[in-house]
Amino acid sequence: MKILVTGAHFTPALATIEELKKINGVEVVYVGRKTTLEGDNAQSVESEILPSKGIKFIPLVTGRLQRSFTIYTIPSLLKIPIGLIQSFFIVLSEKPDVVLSFGGYVAVPIVFISWLFSIPIMIHEQTLVSGLANKISSWFADKIAVSFSGIFNKEKFILTGNPIREIVMKTKSKKEAVLPTILITGGNQGSHVINLAVEQCLERLTRIAGVIHVTGDNRFKDYERLQSNKNNNYTVCKWIDKGWGDVLLQADFVVSRAGINTLTELAFLGKPALVVPIPYLYQDEQNKNAKYFENLGLARILPQSKLSGETLFKEIKLMLNNLDDLKIKAEQARKVIIPDAAKRLALETVLLYVEKKKI
Repeated sequence: MKILVTGAHFTPALATIEELKKINGVEVVYVGRKTTLEGDNAQSVESEILPSKGIKFIPLVTGRLQRSFTIYTIPSLLKIPIGLIQSFFIVLSEKPDVVLSFGGYVAVPIVFISWLFSIPIMIHEQTLVSGLANKISSWFADKIAVSFSGIFNKEKFILTGNPIREIVMKTKSKKEAVLPTILITGGNQGSHVINLAVEQCLERLTRIAGVIHVTGDNRFKDYERLQSNKNNNYTVCKWIDKGWGDVLLQADFVVSRAGINTLTELAFLGKPALVVPIPYLYQDEQNKNAKYFENLGLARILPQSKLSGETLFKEIKLMLNNLDDLKIKAEQARKVIIPDAAKRLALETVLLYVEKKKI
């Protein structure tokens, strides 16, 4: 059986691929972005990691429907028919038995073309609100897997949870450190505004804590600029693959965006978080994620409009002073996490193919 996995949300996709590879007779092909953002030549994490894991990666060039006019709006619209044509030939040549989509604009043409070929389609929705791409894709899907109970109630929705990678599930024991450890990350794509704020308060920050800073790879060259500051209390890298789970476990708390995949992993481990939600996403997705986990006791919110080196340092210092209480509250967030979500989604995807084959 060949399963074509697609989408822009790579973290849950990778977790599910890890489970699919355990099933005899299953072959996985991934169709995704070659670069992270429009106008940025930085390679996507999936295009770097998947080939090293023996997974065939096929880059797809397509566009998105943008909510505001920018210099990329017209070129992006012109890429949409290119993406449809490319998707047609990808589906025709790969001949997948089932398609598993993790959302994002890159998945839409693959889902649509697969529907034209009557290929069974499973969509996974990670967030508390459905993104535009998944809303479009849902018209063509046979089943839609969701991460949280009580969010969607339509007939073809199934609850699987949000897949968590094995490197997070199988973490080693935490090492004791002289100073508390803070992990700062902007997710797979990185965050330039968070990187700048860290840079502005880095000297003061490393006096009170050990800092592990994951910058991402971007056109601003944040990593290249910040690596000159490396010392015993400051470690900086573009991203972390195999050691990610151990780094999460080592951290006393985390500074990050409010992406649902990061928050899911933090909730699983009971790690307090200071989150800076992206303010301009569709349906204010990250602020909704942040407020949901704030109510569970996991997260404290620092709005991007108030983010600076000074405010970041003050918030971190405040959290360090209340770390024991924050850790107790963060443990309560585990109740919304389904630990075997990746296995459930993998099995549901295979089952979808079996059900459709019988029909």
